[in-house]
Amino acid sequence: MEQINYINNDERTFSMLCHLSALSGLIVPFGHIIGPLVFWLLKKDEYAEVDRQGKAALNFQLSLTIYSVIAGILVIFLVGFILLAAIFIFGLIMTIIASVKSSNGEYFEYPLSINLIQ
Repeated sequence: MEQINYINNDERTFSMLCHLSALSGLIVPFGHIIGPLVFWLLKKDEYAEVDRQGKAALNFQLSLTIYSVIAGILVIFLVGFILLAAIFIFGLIMTIIASVKSSNGEYFEYPLSINLIQ
């Protein structure tokens, strides 16, 4: 576990919000992408760690969207239903873990995330 040296609590808070805001997708369509995007765009120039965490959160949420579209197509073969459920549960758990680790100042890297935003 690698500890991150935050400059202040605001950086830690906004890093956590980059991840946690993805849960807004449970209520708002495309909120899982819009939430992290808003916090990342607001604070990426001010805090280096928010820039890194925001990119990680966005890349993960975009990856989940791609995986969900593929699973949606596979619904035709019935295996898609299981994949969609697995993707949802995996995304929920990883988002919560990333939020907690980020709020504790720990480094977290999402598994199965495609680096779309460099």
